[in-house]
Amino acid sequence: MSSHHIVREKQEPALLVLGLDSFPAELLGQLLEWNPTVIATQQTAKSLNDYGIKIDWIITNDLHSNLQSDVKQMPVGNDTTAEAALKYLVTHNYPAVNIITDEFHLKDYLFFVDKIDLVIFYGNQKIYAVNSGFSKWKPAGDKIEILTYPHDLHYQGLEPVGKHSFRTTHDGFFNLRFEQPFLFIAESI
Repeated sequence: MSSHHIVREKQEPALLVLGLDSFPAELLGQLLEWNPTVIATQQTAKSLNDYGIKIDWIITNDLHSNLQSDVKQMPVGNDTTAEAALKYLVTHNYPAVNIITDEFHLKDYLFFVDKIDLVIFYGNQKIYAVNSGFSKWKPAGDKIEILTYPHDLHYQGLEPVGKHSFRTTHDGFFNLRFEQPFLFIAESI
């Protein structure tokens, strides 16, 4: 018996590639598995093209590339590259985006937290926003970093190992509760 999966446009997270310097090719392949909309910068477009990856959009005010046919240009305007891409994705009703970057500035993403699901791959970290009551299964000893630290954080299944760093105490779920609308956490990949 065969299984057929129909992937509808925007069903899978879009892929925004802002930097690829330290990103493993195997993980890139996993993010591309379901043919997401791929948005690149002028700089990352060349690397993606070298990998044989089809690019849908290049974010730039001045496109000087003919790497691939049928690539659309997304103007940056007065925004950062990340903001321009995220505004496009939100306006066009994408529910989620995976972002690969070599530079992480939390302020670039705060405005979009309640508009689109963000997963940011930076270095060896996977960064995302969580709501109070968040829980996730992790093996013992995994590191969790809280990037937007609330004053009223309550946690289970974690032990502090630094100012904003925690380690899971056992194989199983860890839980986070807090009063603010969300916080960003980072886990090792």
